[in-house]
Formats: sequence, C-alpha cells, structure tokens
Amino acid sequence: MNQKYDLIVVGGGVLGTFHAYHAKQKGLKVALLEKDQFPQGATERNFGQVVPSGMNTKWQAFGRESLEIYKDIQSKFNISIRQEGSVYLASNYEEVQLLEELAEINKSNSYSSRLLTKDECLNNYSGLREDYILAGLFFPEEVIVEPSIMINKLHAFLKKDGIDLFFNAKVVLCDETVNGVIVTLTTGTAFMASKVIICNGSDFKTLYPSIFNESDLIVSKLQMMATKPQQNYKLKGSVLTGLSIRRYEAFEECASYNVIKANECKESLEKKWGVHILFKQAYDGSIILGDSHEYASAAEMDSLGFDLNMDIDNFIIHEAKKIIDLPNYEIQRRWFGMYSQCKNSDIYQNTIGTNIHIVTGIGGKGMTGSAGFSKQNINSIFNF
Repeated sequence: MNQKYDLIVVGGGVLGTFHAYHAKQKGLKVALLEKDQFPQGATERNFGQVVPSGMNTKWQAFGRESLEIYKDIQSKFNISIRQEGSVYLASNYEEVQLLEELAEINKSNSYSSRLLTKDECLNNYSGLREDYILAGLFFPEEVIVEPSIMINKLHAFLKKDGIDLFFNAKVVLCDETVNGVIVTLTTGTAFMASKVIICNGSDFKTLYPSIFNESDLIVSKLQMMATKPQQNYKLKGSVLTGLSIRRYEAFEECASYNVIKANECKESLEKKWGVHILFKQAYDGSIILGDSHEYASAAEMDSLGFDLNMDIDNFIIHEAKKIIDLPNYEIQRRWFGMYSQCKNSDIYQNTIGTNIHIVTGIGGKGMTGSAGFSKQNINSIFNF
C-alpha cells in the first residue's frame, strides 16, 4: 500500500472499465483490478451491438450517451468501433405496426431512425429473403464493435490516460477502515482507496456471496455461434429481426405491444429457449448468430451448466435460414455468455458501509448502456 487511490474499480469488464474511465475524466486517481489475464465474462461473450434503439426511454438516454463516448474515444484511439447502423426487420404486419409506432416515439425523443420499405431492405441487406421481409426500421447512429478487441483496446487507452491497471488480480476481501477501504488480493497484495466500486458481473461466489444469494439477481445463459468467413459477402451493422421486435424493451412502449404479445403462442420453441435471431458480421467476415436465454437465480446459477444445447443452436440456424440466405451456414465457433440481471429492477446497486459500492446486474444492456450509465453513477457516488 505505497499509494492510496481515490477509486479502485474491481472488475475489468465494460461496466467496470467505464466507471474507471469516467472517474479519471473527473481527475481522480484510479486503479482497475481484473481477476483474470483479460476479461472472460459477458463483455467478451456478446454480439458487440451498441443498440440504444432496443431500450426503454431511460436506458436509451444512457445508450445514446454511450454512442457519443464510444465515437469520441474511437476518434483518439482505435477500439474497433464501426458506425454502420442497426436495422429491425419485420416479418408480418404486427411487427410492421410496432416499427411504425416506435418510429413515432423516436421522433418525439429526437432519436434518428428511418422506416424502410420491403424493396429498400432487400437492396440494403444482401441475401435477405423476400418471403420474410415486409419492412424495416433503420438507426443510422448506432455502432458495432468487436467485443474482445474493444475491451482490450479500451484498457490500453485507459493505461495511456494514466489509470493503473492490474490483471490476474483477484480481490478476496474489501475492508472499510477509518483511513479508507483496504482491498486484498489472493496473493496477499493490498491496495487502499477512498472508495471502491465492485463490478463483478456474475461472479457471486468471491465477494459478499450471502448478499447476492439473497438478492433478486438472476443469471441468463445465452448461446451464440459464428459461421466460417463469408467469401465476397458483406452484411452491414446490426441486423435484428421480428423476434427481437417482440422482445426488446423499446417496443413495450408502443401502443399495440401488449395486445400483440397477448396473442403470441406461449408454447413455441422461441419462448421455451428465449430465442431471438440476430446477425452481425465480424472483422474476419464470419457472421455471428444467436441468441437464446436460459435463467437461474444467483444462488443456483451452477444449474445452467457448461454444456451447449445443440437443439437450441440447430433451432437458431433453422430460423436464421428463413431470414437471410448466407453463402454458407458452416459454424466455426460456438460459445455461451453468462449475464447477470435483476428480476425487479434495471440494475443491481448496493452500498456496503459507506464507501464500497456494488454495481452489477446490467444484463444485456452492458455493451450499450455502460458508458453512459457509468458517467452518471460516478457523478452520483462522488457528488460531482
């Protein structure tokens, strides 16, 4: 403990990293501690879609601020941001109605979007099936990232900016004293800070396990996969489909949403496995496909297991083929992510004592909302 920090952030995923970034922007002395050699959780294991368009009004505001933050950093340091926009593709008239209603909401929120005709969708998205598409809604400001590249590049940017980063630094104890919070690693190394923010993702067994076990936190297991590189094929931005329209929070604010949801089949496979079909092309030309959602409480997350359910993957591929005719659907890689979220709130926050702040359970909003939310949260915690 040769030096004392104003803030130590525990957890080097996107939520923790942006808390560290904004604290440094405010002139604080900051250290970021990551338990692994590089982040292994949801920040690495996602689509890399930054889509404020899919969020409710509160989180869309955070997401839109995140877009500005991402673009500002990209202008100074390449963290893999590509502004190619996002599109939602409607496959029936109910989904078209939701797109039209969301477009009106966007106008009132001054968020740029544009309705696309069937022909415009077919012309803009190669391989899109004519028997699937009726209309689209395009968001030109939205971006995509390469998740594993982005977070490591962002860490390099933070280090250049003067933040102290420590990897393979697993925290096993936070002890608040009159002089500050002492943070102890498995190695016995100790750090001290005025405040600590713990962004632990879905690691509920290391710090404060009893608190997490008694909380309303749940864990979602999502299956994703990547095809082999698509030769001479280009798919722009994030492509979200009819099942996404029926799932994402933004559409819950549409006037016809509740009636449309009430008429859905409750016994379908997409309901059973929480599937909605997404497409995104990665740097190497592969297409990322997904995803699914299986849930367990924080106390019972081990019940989700480490296996990949091939019935789920096969169903995702089967449904994806109804939407886009890719040059090939040969799969080169499969994986799952574990995202923590809350049953009854949009994010989990808990203050231990006075100066230890737990912030987790952001769910699928992490890549989109973390940068904007963290800015506000740093201001709140430090009374800026």
